[in-house]
Amino acid sequence: MRMMFSRRLPLSTLARLCRSLATLLDSGVTLLKALSVAGSKSGDFRLSKRLEEVSTAVKRGEELHVAFRNADGAFPRLFIELVQIAEGTGHLPEVLRSLAEHYDNLLRLKKAFLAQIAWPVFQLVVAVFVIGFVIWLLGQIGDGKTDTLGLGLIGASGATIWFGTAAAIAGGGVLIYQVGKQSLRWRRSVDALLLGVPVVGKCLQNFALARFSWAFALTQNAGMDMRNSLMASLNATENGAYAAAAPQVWAEVSAGAELTESLAATKLFPAEYLSMVDVAEASGSVPEMLDRISPDLEADARRSLTTLSAAVGWLVWSIVAAFIVWLIFSMVFRYLGMLDAAARGDLNAF
Repeated sequence: MRMMFSRRLPLSTLARLCRSLATLLDSGVTLLKALSVAGSKSGDFRLSKRLEEVSTAVKRGEELHVAFRNADGAFPRLFIELVQIAEGTGHLPEVLRSLAEHYDNLLRLKKAFLAQIAWPVFQLVVAVFVIGFVIWLLGQIGDGKTDTLGLGLIGASGATIWFGTAAAIAGGGVLIYQVGKQSLRWRRSVDALLLGVPVVGKCLQNFALARFSWAFALTQNAGMDMRNSLMASLNATENGAYAAAAPQVWAEVSAGAELTESLAATKLFPAEYLSMVDVAEASGSVPEMLDRISPDLEADARRSLTTLSAAVGWLVWSIVAAFIVWLIFSMVFRYLGMLDAAARGDLNAF
C-alpha cells in the first residue's frame, strides 16, 4: 500500500524549495543553513521533516544527492540526478533555479487543464446525483415495484446501488491508475496507445518533446555524460512510451549511431523535430538548439492542452446529454407502453 500511492512532494512545494535554496546559496548561505531556513519557511510539515533528514545525513558526511535519494521517495528522480551533477560542477544554484522554472511550468499546465475540465466534470457529478435522486423519488411516489427508468433500480435500495456503483467505478479507476503508474510496462503500453489517439496523442507528444528538450539541454550543459543524460531526459518526459525507449536509444548511440538516427528509431519523435536535431548535431550544438526551442515547444504543449481540455469537456457533456436523452425516451416509451396495456385491459401493467 505504501508503494501504491506516491509520497512525492507536490509540484508547488518542489518549486518553492528549489527557488528558496537557489536564492540562499547565491547569497552565500551555507548548505546546511540553507536547508534549515528553507524547511522552516516552507509551511509544509512533510518538506520540513524531509529536509531535517537530509540535513542530518549531510552532517554525517553523505553527499547531498544521496541524502535526497534516501528521503523516503519525496524527491523525483530528475531532481536527484541534476543535484548530483550540480554538486560536481559547482552550479547548484543555477540548476535549482532551472528546476524551479520547470516545476512552475508543470504546475501552471496542470492548473490550466483542471480549470478547463472542472465544469464538465461537475456536470457529470450532478447528473449522477440527479439520476440517483430520481430513482429514489419515483420509488417513493410510485408503488415501489415499477421500474420507470428501465435500469432495474427502484426506490431507496435502487438509489443506494446506483451511488455505490458510481463510487466503485470512480474508486476503481483511481486505484488502477495508482497501481498501474508504478509499472513501466503498464505505462509504456497505455501511453503508447494514447499517443495514437487523435488530439490526445498530439498533446502527449508535445509535452514529451518539451520536457525532453529542456532536460537534455540542462543535463548536457550541467556536464552529465551522454548515457545518463539520455536516460534522465527520456524519463523526464513522464511518458511511459518515451521512458521505455531509453535503453534502445542508448544502445543505438553507444553502437555508433547518430543521435538523430537513434531518436528516429523509436518512432516517437516527429520528422520536423528530428530535422532540427540533425542540423544541430552536424554543428555540435544540440543542447543549445534544444534549449532555444524549448519555450516554443512548451507553448505548443499549452495549445495542445487547451485543445485536449475542450475535447474532454465536449466528451463529458456529450455523455451526460446522451444519458439524459436516453432516460427521457426510456420513461416516455415505458409510459406509452403502460397506456397501451391499460387500453387492452392488462391491469398487470400497473
